[in-house]
Amino acid sequence: MKHNRVVIIISIISLAALTLMLNLTSPMSIGPFGVLLFFTTLYVSIFGLISLVMRVFYRIAMNREVFRSKDYLYAAVIAFGPIMVLMARSFGVINLWTLGLIVLFLLLAEFLVMKRA
Repeated sequence: MKHNRVVIIISIISLAALTLMLNLTSPMSIGPFGVLLFFTTLYVSIFGLISLVMRVFYRIAMNREVFRSKDYLYAAVIAFGPIMVLMARSFGVINLWTLGLIVLFLLLAEFLVMKRA
């Protein structure tokens, strides 16, 4: 229960930082550290959202109240998907082939988590 609150609080803080960053800076003035901060806060926000959705799904569909640490690893891998799509979009190579490779990478990473953790 304690981990759930920590993830939610950190996600809300990162969402607030991301909102401030998007409203107060421009892409030309932010610099390399700002780009790193943008992607990090975006990842943490998406991680919190996906873990919340997974927790609701587990509670409704599987009748399971406990959210295990392995489930956080699944959420961490899934949260990296939108980041990869955004990076592919910034390079201008977003097409069906790229999306298929991203989905394949995420499936392989989920399989690795399932077998190793």
